[in-house]
Amino acid sequence: MASWFTFTNLCAHKFIHEVFFMENMKLCESDYRFMTVIWDNEPMPSGKLVELCNEKLGWKKPTTYTTLKKLCDKGFAQNENTIVTSLIPREKVQAFASEHFVEHTFEGSLPKFLVSFLDGKKISEDEADELKKLIDEFKEC
Repeated sequence: MASWFTFTNLCAHKFIHEVFFMENMKLCESDYRFMTVIWDNEPMPSGKLVELCNEKLGWKKPTTYTTLKKLCDKGFAQNENTIVTSLIPREKVQAFASEHFVEHTFEGSLPKFLVSFLDGKKISEDEADELKKLIDEFKEC
């Protein structure tokens, strides 16, 4: 019973973070790269995170721990008993950033974004087919 209770609390904890931090999922470039290290390697001991951040980001130990504390305080990650995990999935952060960008830069218009993104470039027939499938999949009925 105790292990089920612990599992339930962990699931509830992750859910609460996902719901309440949806509005505040903006990450600067360095914080996003840091979270990428976590997402790609979780769960991991905090010492391993220090090694990976040194290797991949060129960061020293104090920078890693300062950033980890900041992102734990913001609800993106947790460091429980020296084991680091994410609380917000990468896909949720990417979806928020994409939606925020289109909303603020292109007045929420996906077609305006695509026209700007393509900027006269041609796409392959396979890419066009893939986009058509995505449009059909997400089209309102």
